[in-house]
Amino acid sequence: MDCKIRKWLLSDASDLALALSNKNVQDNLRDGLPFPYMEKDGQEYIGAMLSADENDTFAFAVTVENRAIGSISVFRRENIHRLTAELGYYISEEYWGKGIMTEAVRQICEYVFENSDIVRIYAEPFAYNVASCRVLEKAGFQYEGLLRRNAVKNGEMLDMKMYARIK
Repeated sequence: MDCKIRKWLLSDASDLALALSNKNVQDNLRDGLPFPYMEKDGQEYIGAMLSADENDTFAFAVTVENRAIGSISVFRRENIHRLTAELGYYISEEYWGKGIMTEAVRQICEYVFENSDIVRIYAEPFAYNVASCRVLEKAGFQYEGLLRRNAVKNGEMLDMKMYARIK
């Protein structure tokens, strides 16, 4: 499947709602997303991403045949970490395991490195999420270490892994 990242369109809100109304997807993300995720939630998110500072927020739809199947974003950190940015991503469960997210991660890293002064992009997947860790490794990220008991998700203390890619 041919994957492309592109700027969000307000018309992507229904596809976004479909992807995020899946507990299996949300269980691998940070808290704070409504469940079920509605089209209006998608419209609010897309609006916020489209109006964000383009030097600090790099937010794209992950698409197959121009249909939004997920999201990928890089957010610049601040102060002494201003040349560092955090990567976050997800796709609809039906597209898992097809190499799509690996390609989207490669594309966003190339875009950010070519269009900003950011020199380090990092991601912190849950340690149990072997597929997400593999995506990062295949996209050129290096494993930097285990963040023990770093998060609380669904009432459970979880380890996370630190991965980074340097320009």
